[in-house]
Amino acid sequence: MSNQIELRHLRYFMAVSEHLNFHRAADQLDITQPGLSRQIQQLEFHLGTELLVRNRREVRLTPAGAYLREQLIPQLNRLENIYRQTRRIAAGQSGEIRIGFLGSAMQDVIPRLLLDLRKQFPEIRTSLEELSNQAQVRALLEERLDLGFVRLSDLPPELEGCAVMRETFSMVVPSDHPMKGPAIASAREFSEEPFILFTPEYSPDYYRTVLSICEDAGFHPRVSHKSVHAHTIFKLVAAGLGVAIVPTSLQHGFRLKVRFLELSEIRQRAVLTAVWNRSHHSKALEHCIERLKVQSPGA
Repeated sequence: MSNQIELRHLRYFMAVSEHLNFHRAADQLDITQPGLSRQIQQLEFHLGTELLVRNRREVRLTPAGAYLREQLIPQLNRLENIYRQTRRIAAGQSGEIRIGFLGSAMQDVIPRLLLDLRKQFPEIRTSLEELSNQAQVRALLEERLDLGFVRLSDLPPELEGCAVMRETFSMVVPSDHPMKGPAIASAREFSEEPFILFTPEYSPDYYRTVLSICEDAGFHPRVSHKSVHAHTIFKLVAAGLGVAIVPTSLQHGFRLKVRFLELSEIRQRAVLTAVWNRSHHSKALEHCIERLKVQSPGA
């Protein structure tokens, strides 16, 4: 005889206590009636008390058996829910994805992703945190994030990524600037203007790309101000303190007195990359990455 109570003992007892009939309970459990009787006897032995009164006429619960049944109903239901949720998480149908992002990712990519996930996998939860490129990289390496959206081309070997958005750059000028748009061929016309740029710490690659846009136009920009926030850059531009070069998608969501002139003919493109830790995968994250690749096949 086993020297401890096992989960099967409790399940067998619940079946008998529901039917109050060993034959029907054994059929439900797909075991023999003598085998079921032995399991109930083992449970009673371990508990040191009778749980069922059995005779030829009836099977009924003792007070101890009625108490045990009452207490087990919510506990076994909860355990079944835990099993079910565990299977759903393993299958990627549930769970949580912790997402870090740059503000520019919120213009289009992340809202579409969240709507898609909600439709395809409604039980997957997401939590969002706006972070710089480097802060996202650290959080991914330390497994405090599951997914990030960065503007970096050089990633640590522990991280993997895929481009999810590739777009043009635009020159941002005060709304009353004499240069007309909506597009211009190059940044050459702004060679004498002061520039307001994202700091190199925001993304060294991104900073070098913006400098190369100016250098291709035949000048090195005179940088008067730097910031890590697009809103701050736009406010400085609106105040007439300089011009800026930013991804074109940033023209949405800000109501400031600036205009965007798309640099439609230059070779450079602003690339937004989804990144994740190679060794920190879940089925839910895999579903998320698949949805991103479906959304941006040509990025």
